[in-house]
Amino acid sequence: MRLKTALLSGVLPLAIAAYSHAEILPASQTSNSWFSDGKALTENKAGNTANNSSAKNVILFVGDGMGISTLTAARILQGQQNGQTGEENFLSFESFPYSALVKTYNVDAQTPDSAGTMTAMISGVKTDAGVIGVSEAVERGDCESAQQNPLITAIELAELKGLATGIISTARITHATPAAAYAKSADRNWEDISDMPAAAIDAGCEDIASQLINFESNLEARIDGADVDGIDVVMGGGRRHFLPKDASANSPDALSSVEGDRTDSRNLVTEWQSQYSDGVYVYDEDGFNAVDAASTNRLFGLFNESHMQYEADRANDVAGEPSLSAMTGKAIDILAKNNNGYMMVVESGRIDHGHHAGSAYSALTDAIEFANAVQTAIDNTNPDETLILVTADHSHVFTIAGYPKRGNPILGKVVSVGKTTPELAADGMPYTTLGYTNGLGFRALGSETDGDASYSAGPDTGRKDLSSVDTTSTGYHQEALVPLGSETHAGEDISLHAMGPGASKVQGVIEQNVVFHVINQALGLIDAE
Repeated sequence: MRLKTALLSGVLPLAIAAYSHAEILPASQTSNSWFSDGKALTENKAGNTANNSSAKNVILFVGDGMGISTLTAARILQGQQNGQTGEENFLSFESFPYSALVKTYNVDAQTPDSAGTMTAMISGVKTDAGVIGVSEAVERGDCESAQQNPLITAIELAELKGLATGIISTARITHATPAAAYAKSADRNWEDISDMPAAAIDAGCEDIASQLINFESNLEARIDGADVDGIDVVMGGGRRHFLPKDASANSPDALSSVEGDRTDSRNLVTEWQSQYSDGVYVYDEDGFNAVDAASTNRLFGLFNESHMQYEADRANDVAGEPSLSAMTGKAIDILAKNNNGYMMVVESGRIDHGHHAGSAYSALTDAIEFANAVQTAIDNTNPDETLILVTADHSHVFTIAGYPKRGNPILGKVVSVGKTTPELAADGMPYTTLGYTNGLGFRALGSETDGDASYSAGPDTGRKDLSSVDTTSTGYHQEALVPLGSETHAGEDISLHAMGPGASKVQGVIEQNVVFHVINQALGLIDAE
């Protein structure tokens, strides 16, 4: 805990200053070819491009499930919401000066999951699907193999360097993407102890929520001589994984009769409050709004029992939730007080969930809010000292098809150039521009904005007569071809957009683990880099 205080005073402890590449990173990381190849690639680009100055701050934005088709459709929808035809619009980050395509496969999977993809981005090492913060040598679900193959993340390295750190998500903060920034787990589903098999508990593995609360002590135990003060800002959903399975621990806005899931009787919220007497814990929008960034150095916000609301439903939350933009702005204000800089991860988790539910409306409106959050960061940081990276972890089987005319409602039925009525397919029925290859399929739920309402019934796939259906309504879910209980990820490349110091390394087609090396070299997290 003394490290950042010393850094703020300009005194750098010699033990930390002397840390080298070899001393910090475990052999499972430094000897891994993913790591060494990614390091070499970014060094080569650094030698051949301009704008290679170091950054004081890095913000990594991750739009979960935000593939290229999602970007295109969100861009058009935002433009149409603003009175344009839509196609000419740009999302906030699409005008960044540097961009690249990113290959997303996991070591063992052609189409990836978020655990493996985020681990690659935040540690520099590609790994298997379903595991967090460990190399591909792990066996999913095997506690001992995870203990033997840990990886150090950019957030941990930033802590060791004395930077302020923050993690924000609209999903549960213990969900795969945010968890990969701070946890090591043989299974992404071990969000709290009730989710873990007895063998893993007996072998000494720690659940993900507990690892977040114990982040400081765990990192100090892992790195000889380390003295850090823990993650400064954490905000998201997932209260159930931090509270005991006891109604007396319910939050004031609890929807379940017993909100907590933990079977070990621990209340991790009160444990966090005991650890950090200067910290502020909030659970609703009023509490969030009352936080004065100028006088707050540590903030912990858990705004929902599970995931936070879709952006379209945010105003309907029982106690109110802050937007992703508001959380981003507040976090920057708090973290920027550290004169040595900060490293922050911001995830829009519910883009992914909207797609899984087959609701383009839910996914796209969350993507638009994600772009708003990026704009908040642009507006509140110095481009000469802050590297902003915007990317996704993977894409979805989400398509933009047919031959709609310019300005045709992106959520509407296909109307061809020169026509005023919907085009008919060979089966004599109209069809929409947007669709899914698989999933639950057709739903016509009217003004319903909760995309997850689609899970109340089984798959209804195949062609439907949409002649009298308003496909632009908030409750419409697109047709799908293959019936599944949930729409799936896709395996094509996603995009990476960059502005600020070090952004010029973002170019071409890269492996996903290279994102870590861009961050690492911009912040100088490891001496040998």
